Amino acid sequence: MKTLIKLLLQKKLKISLAESCTGGLLASSITSISGASKIFSLGLITYSNEAKIKILKVNKNIIKKYGAVSHECCSAMVKNLSKISNANINVSITGIAGPKGGTKEKPVGLVYIGVKKGNKIQVNKCLFNAKNRSSIQKATVRKALNLILRAAK
Repeated sequence: MKTLIKLLLQKKLKISLAESCTGGLLASSITSISGASKIFSLGLITYSNEAKIKILKVNKNIIKKYGAVSHECCSAMVKNLSKISNANINVSITGIAGPKGGTKEKPVGLVYIGVKKGNKIQVNKCLFNAKNRSSIQKATVRKALNLILRAAK
């Protein structure tokens, strides 16, 4: 974590987050480190579909057609986050942390992580086989941090 903050400081980059299934865990892990205020711009927990639509301006038809846990929704979340934040790197997370809520098509542990730097957007589909909600959330945060580090380099 300190490595990430140091790298973002060196590169003069700021980060913003829009989290759903992680409920602020990524923001918390970053802001728990001294010096985070210099690189952390904005953190939103858009847990409900309503919040995704009202705050992040995700088109409700995207959620209707593809669901909140989808490549399309994650992409819209990160694109629209970048419009309201002044950050260089924007990250969105949406997924199913369980233990309930999964289906055959979208099982528990399915998470999408979107990273936008400049005009480049990358949406990563992850399937975590962790046994419980907390493990899935922690695995998602670890993966997101790795993706942010890669984007910052």
